[in-house]
Amino acid sequence: MKKIYILLPTIFTALLSAQKRDSAELISEVQIDAYKKPAAFISSTKSVSVVSENLINQNPPERMLESINQIAGARMEERSPGSYRISLRGSTLRSPFGVRNVKVYLDDFIFSDASGNTYFNVISPELIKRMEIYKGPEGGDYGAVTGGTVLLKTTSSENTSANLAVGSYGTFNQSFNLSRQLGKHFVEIFQNYYQTDSYREQSKVLRKQIFLKDNFQYSEQGLLKAMILYADLDYQTPGGLTLEQMELNRKQARPATKTVPGAKDQDAGIRNKMILAGLSNEYNFNRNFSHFILVQGSYVDFENPFITNFENRFEKNIALRTHFNYEKNWTNISLAYRLGFEGGINDIQVKNYDNNRGTEGNPQNFDKIKNTSGFYFLSQKLNIAGKLFTDISLSLNSNAYEWERTFPRPENGRVQFKNQWLPNFGLNYLIGKGFSVRAKIGKGNSAPTNEEIRASDQQFNVDLMPEYGWNKEFGIRKQFGNSIFLEGSYFDFRMKDAIVRRQNDAGQEFFVNSGETVQKGIELLLESKSFNLKNNIFSFFKFRMSGSFYRFTFENYRQNDADYSGNDLTGVPRTTVNSLLNFVLFKKLAVDYSHFYTSKIPLNDANSVWSEPSLVGNIQFRFPFELDRTRLNLFLQIQNLYNEDYVSGFDINAFGNRYYNPAAKRNFIFGVKMDF
Repeated sequence: MKKIYILLPTIFTALLSAQKRDSAELISEVQIDAYKKPAAFISSTKSVSVVSENLINQNPPERMLESINQIAGARMEERSPGSYRISLRGSTLRSPFGVRNVKVYLDDFIFSDASGNTYFNVISPELIKRMEIYKGPEGGDYGAVTGGTVLLKTTSSENTSANLAVGSYGTFNQSFNLSRQLGKHFVEIFQNYYQTDSYREQSKVLRKQIFLKDNFQYSEQGLLKAMILYADLDYQTPGGLTLEQMELNRKQARPATKTVPGAKDQDAGIRNKMILAGLSNEYNFNRNFSHFILVQGSYVDFENPFITNFENRFEKNIALRTHFNYEKNWTNISLAYRLGFEGGINDIQVKNYDNNRGTEGNPQNFDKIKNTSGFYFLSQKLNIAGKLFTDISLSLNSNAYEWERTFPRPENGRVQFKNQWLPNFGLNYLIGKGFSVRAKIGKGNSAPTNEEIRASDQQFNVDLMPEYGWNKEFGIRKQFGNSIFLEGSYFDFRMKDAIVRRQNDAGQEFFVNSGETVQKGIELLLESKSFNLKNNIFSFFKFRMSGSFYRFTFENYRQNDADYSGNDLTGVPRTTVNSLLNFVLFKKLAVDYSHFYTSKIPLNDANSVWSEPSLVGNIQFRFPFELDRTRLNLFLQIQNLYNEDYVSGFDINAFGNRYYNPAAKRNFIFGVKMDF
């Protein structure tokens, strides 16, 4: 374990000696969108964290891991380059890859499909300028999830820029972004090309992406938005290793056994082509009454050559969201109502063949799944004298799917899950300027996704049920003058019928309901403004520290003859502590210095195997200069600064103890961003 440097005394000395405080917006006064229910951060009833542009700038070109992992309660894991999952308060139990039990929106549009699965890895980090992360159930606004919700925001200001970067392991990244106000139209064009050979064998990545949008202010009352996203992602999957294999050679792909070929032999990987397009319209009839509607569709062409089979998947998705909004303001009271509906249909055709070293062989199973989900919602938002804020909502959620096997023998069925009423109640009281306390209680419900109903074992798991539970939490937010912001939250989430991943002896996954979980935790954030120290050597300084301290356990959970009640929840560390220091040297050279500490993690439900704790450090140097009318910003990122042996994404409950996906050792990325 590398030495941890505690810099708080230095931080506070620097803050106290600062002669001039930054005049930018206070941290507590940052505005959150909350999907068109805007509020000041200090007065929000929700458990929300904002990923600012400063945090997004910490990412290397291929992922958002560094920025998301700076958020208390959020954790992004990388099983291999291109294969990511997001956990909000421990929701990775059911995510071998991709994002499940976390709903994702892109601007106005719904990025998750009707079954709850999200191909988060097709999005280029450079497209996203801001994120809002909502932890825990928010059924009245976002529907049936127990993990949380992520709102991704693209640019809203004029910009012309190009990025070019090269790095270790054959990394190359290029992107271009143009956004302009053209009369009544605000237009954005974004393009990205990324490739890398990566650290391990059988882990190359190639991603191509184009994004277009047009925000058309056709009248003073109406705003029409159009968007189209095309992504082509092709990445290899090296597979998990045993501890002995990892210690022998961290770079190797999963080797062959006497009965099963290896990942390299089978050219294991993911090839995902996706197109998403949509229209939204917001119209204000008057200053009190408005209406919003969006319609969208997407198509996914998905190939997965795996150790035991070659899967082709073709997905068609349509979705609708609409709501009426009424708001009334009096002298000391503001009241807002929202009534709406969101729903979608996800239609999938899946074909599995033998995998003959990366090519399709004899057919195994051909299946169809049609998933239909939706929710009606009613919410009320109240503001009394700028002191007391409430957010009350109720939604009625439904989910059903039809399945059909067309080969080798025809069979079919339909499963209708019980409709769920999901109430949420949030309260925030502003004690004084920059000081608020909040409390909330809410119910979440999360149905199994298509990839869990029919997992890689190719069996329809019609007995798999939705997980559900109640979340209670309490929090404080405190701004100290114009310099430091502190936030603390305590939550207690009780989930029943938790969905957990399993693997069979061929490495194929399947899912089961695992009884109950008790998830209690504390989340902390300490953040400063950027200070001008009036020093030519050490010019500006800013810091951020966050931590999550959890006690998550199984309850009433038996597996065959084993009783796992009281065991720690699989895949969830008890402690994570993250920090980021931003400072400027010689009024020119910007330095970002970050740390990510993760405590040991239970890798199976029996808690018989645990990971080692890890401390990962990253550093980035940015040097701007002007060249005629072009502003250039050179940057050098050093990832895994201390050359730590660590794993950034485990395969939990893996058969044969193949839990480990080793992360890269120290590596470098050098590039330039050009603003025209």
